[in-house]
Amino acid sequence: MYDNVLIATDGSDAAQGCVDYGLEVAERTTAKIHAVYVVETKATYILTVGLSDAELEQYKEYGRETVTEVVEEAVERGLEANGVVKTGRPSEEIAEYASDNDVDAVVMGKQGHGAVDRHLGSTAENVMRRVDDAVTVVVEG
Repeated sequence: MYDNVLIATDGSDAAQGCVDYGLEVAERTTAKIHAVYVVETKATYILTVGLSDAELEQYKEYGRETVTEVVEEAVERGLEANGVVKTGRPSEEIAEYASDNDVDAVVMGKQGHGAVDRHLGSTAENVMRRVDDAVTVVVEG
């Protein structure tokens, strides 16, 4: 059914349900896991929080740790997996990665809406518009 499952995660506790679900889907279909973390660099976001280069590097390191944890969980389940940290607008980076890597299914969480998302739509909604394959949104709580 699926050969490649992308799990988009931000490493939060709320995203763990998304990770668990994605791993379960991959186990059932023996799909390869692609764990993706995107460091948000949307100009308005960066200006709002005023990230320095060192702080941006900390976010990238956090992303590497996050995808490594997902890869380790996948390997413990006997699955092939790789983790990637991208930089940019999350919906664009997730959709581009999915397209470039023959991803059959994208699994991601749905978070609350910030001020920017109320006008532009959530990351999950934007990914659904951008990819041709299945997108499963896991809602916690």
